[in-house]
Amino acid sequence: MTTALEREASLVAPTPTPIEAERGAEKTQERETLLQRINRMTAAEKIKAALTGNQEERLILVRDSNKIVARAVLQSPKLSDMEIENIASMKNVTEEVLRLIAMNRKFMKTYAVVRQLVNNPRTPIDVSLPLLNRLNERDLKGLTINKNVADVVRGMALKMVKQKEEANKPKVPGKKH
Repeated sequence: MTTALEREASLVAPTPTPIEAERGAEKTQERETLLQRINRMTAAEKIKAALTGNQEERLILVRDSNKIVARAVLQSPKLSDMEIENIASMKNVTEEVLRLIAMNRKFMKTYAVVRQLVNNPRTPIDVSLPLLNRLNERDLKGLTINKNVADVVRGMALKMVKQKEEANKPKVPGKKH
C-alpha cells in the first residue's frame, strides 16, 4: 500500500540533477552566444568567419546586411551544394545574394538550385526569367499556380506550358487551320 504522499511524489516530474541542469543551460547559452558573438564582430571578423566558419555561422552571415559579408559566404570553400540550395530558397536574403548564386556556374549546375531560385519571391525578375527554360514541365506547371512569384514569371511559365502542350499535340494529316 502506498500513501497519498508517495503517490503524489511519483506524479511530479523528477528534478534534473545539477549536471543535467548545467548541460541544458550550456546549450541555450551556446545558441545565444553564437548570435551575440556574430553581432559583436567587426566586418573583417565576419568576413573571416564567413570563409572559415561552420555551416551554422555561414547561414547566419549570409543574411548579414553588409553585402561584402554575404558575398564572402558564397566564396567559402566549405560551402556545400545543399547549403546553396537552402540559401537559394531563403526569403530573407538580399537580392544581390540571389543574383550572385545565379551568376555562378558551379552553383547553377544543380537543378535544385535553379528550381529554388525561380520559386523564390525575392529573386529579381531579370534573373528568374532566363531560368524558366531550364525547368522541367512539372516544375513549370507548379510555377503557374505559385502565387508567391512575380506575375510576369508566372505568366511566362503559363505561356511556356501552353506552347509545350501545343507542340506535343498529335498532328492530323490533311487538316488545315
